Amino acid sequence: MSKQITVIGGGFFGLYLSEFLAKKGCEVLLLEEEEELMTHASFHNQARVHNGYHYPRSVLTALRSRVSFPRFISEFPHCIDRDFEKFYLIARPLGKVTAKQFKQFCERIGAYIEPAPNKIVRLVNPKHIEAVFATQEFAFDALKLRQRMLERIADLPNIKMLLATQAKRIFKSGDRIIAEIQNQNGEIDYISSDHVFNCTYSHINWLLKNSGLSVIPLKHEMTEMCLVDVPDCLKHMGITVMCGPFFSVMPFPAVEKNNFPLHSFSHVRYTPHYEWTDKNEHVCDAYFRLKHDQKFSAWHLMKTDAARYLPILSECQYERSLWEVKTVLPRSETDDSRPILCKFNYGIKGLHCVMGGKIDNVYDAVSAIESQLEI
Repeated sequence: MSKQITVIGGGFFGLYLSEFLAKKGCEVLLLEEEEELMTHASFHNQARVHNGYHYPRSVLTALRSRVSFPRFISEFPHCIDRDFEKFYLIARPLGKVTAKQFKQFCERIGAYIEPAPNKIVRLVNPKHIEAVFATQEFAFDALKLRQRMLERIADLPNIKMLLATQAKRIFKSGDRIIAEIQNQNGEIDYISSDHVFNCTYSHINWLLKNSGLSVIPLKHEMTEMCLVDVPDCLKHMGITVMCGPFFSVMPFPAVEKNNFPLHSFSHVRYTPHYEWTDKNEHVCDAYFRLKHDQKFSAWHLMKTDAARYLPILSECQYERSLWEVKTVLPRSETDDSRPILCKFNYGIKGLHCVMGGKIDNVYDAVSAIESQLEI
């Protein structure tokens, strides 16, 4: 008899895991609180497909990215923007790696790296930039990715979706797991399953707390990703300054202006506006804070600081900001690693909590499910 699975959270992870489980013969119900899929962290991010460069202080994360990078771009070729050159700049004196160390790191993980051409070198302030390297890194279009996933699951009759439906709590009844759900009209219903996957990202602990379960140590940040129109000479470039309190300017394929993608503009110091940590006695509703907390853009601080390294960035035209709650494991704070969170049978047999720090972490989550669960 087919296993009945409920996946809570319709971000990319929830969609991908739903498809994976349906292909294994399970009957899958996907629940999403919003009226559309992939509207939170799956969309509100840099849209970077990591190739390892970003993690010189976590070789394991870098190597996992090197494995996932070709797999992701091969699986979703029409969702990938390759039409730009990517440069990594090594800053001084606040940088945590030198140019020599970064080059050795890239060679160690087998990532392409070459000295950058003069067209980019002449744009930097040599007082603050030690070296500029050409690399290979792409961006993904979140809207195309969502459409592709919808097309894929449309071919699977054993997946059903409920949108605008919130999971309120999880509890055990006999050998079944029950999800109490509420639709946008306030109507309550109960879903019975063999397994429940909590893929709600910044809402993971909110659901656990409502279910009377211990929370998982997680830190949340209210973050601002600025979307900007860059000067013409940068429209086909992505720039990341490493490694420390610096910034990244990347094409954001899902939003265009005059037939060119806008660029996401993020800054290690100014993108996080404030943070909080979940505790058993107090768990905030992250989505409530996202919707109701007052927000003030840090764009001018981002631009002013970035222009010290690349003066031409002062010419960027601000369009709007993407606000989101970013959730990370505390261990990521020390080495900038991005491990996946997989807590199987967490508090209730059959309840599984899954979270990744970047989009291609989904392959690690699938591997963990295959090795740990008999589904």
